[in-house]
Amino acid sequence: MSMSATVGPSACRDARRATAASRMSHAGARDPPHTQGTPRMETTDPHALEPGTEVLVGPVYLAGADDGRTVTEPLDHAEGWTKIIAFGTDTYFTSPCQRVRIAHPLESHYGGWTIAYAEDPLGVPDWITTFDRNTPDEVVAAFTGALVRGLESHFADYLNGGKHHTGASPAAMLAEHGWEAARDSRPHRQVSPDGHAAYRIRSGWVHEYDELLNPEKSLWRMSAGPDPISEPSWQAYFSSYTPEHLIAASAAALTDTTPVVRQAQRIPNRHRFLVDVQLPHRAKLAPCTAAALARSPHASLPGKTPVIPHAPVAGLTPAIVPATSRRQR
Repeated sequence: MSMSATVGPSACRDARRATAASRMSHAGARDPPHTQGTPRMETTDPHALEPGTEVLVGPVYLAGADDGRTVTEPLDHAEGWTKIIAFGTDTYFTSPCQRVRIAHPLESHYGGWTIAYAEDPLGVPDWITTFDRNTPDEVVAAFTGALVRGLESHFADYLNGGKHHTGASPAAMLAEHGWEAARDSRPHRQVSPDGHAAYRIRSGWVHEYDELLNPEKSLWRMSAGPDPISEPSWQAYFSSYTPEHLIAASAAALTDTTPVVRQAQRIPNRHRFLVDVQLPHRAKLAPCTAAALARSPHASLPGKTPVIPHAPVAGLTPAIVPATSRRQR
């Protein structure tokens, strides 16, 4: 066009700045604080995608639960661990020393993952950790992965004086990533920069057996959702004697900014306007994300046409399960 010949470099820069400012003014109300200081992904509307489309989602704590393979595959390959499928749906893992039981009973009250440790394999558990059915798999897998690695040394390598001991508490780790403590809060709470995830340390004394019977009385809790304190989408509970380095592993997963792989239908409806969603072929993938895509039967790698089913994949939409169980808590 003839006008382009009259526009100088400074005018082009001014135009680009004006365009960027306009975009920020429209998007600012929706952009969560967790993107401050980090490049924001080019977001794809999850509502516009076929349900089975593989996407990259962030932050992880709003991505929703996945199909469980992120948790089960490392346990399947852990040396000496045994696996049992009960009732055709429920999965149970047992450590070689028989001190650890990991249960994934679908029809239980919480429906997710319960990990119990007992110094006496036939005795009352020393601690129990419960991740409910909506907890993102990456948060669970971080815990179970650290558990498997530490069990060989009876966790001594991760305790004070051990070669892997860091001394960093979950609260300190979260604070380093911008999680702020709520002022004048009892119990103690820290909230993520975007306000959609929380970490709570219970105040007051509760008998240890009450914690084992009722996860909601546990000393530590993680949660996330549009309102992570009053109406969380998912919760994870850690009883008093849970090794702190295991909780720290889950805390590290919460603060990881690497997007995770999900099928579009797995993103919770109430999170869809809170997450960043990107198609894999548009993204520069981190190694762990590329590995997750490679494991997925529905994924497509960058540079290839994404595989988009014409209908939801049967059996992959999480079921709404009654809050009572005949077998497990």
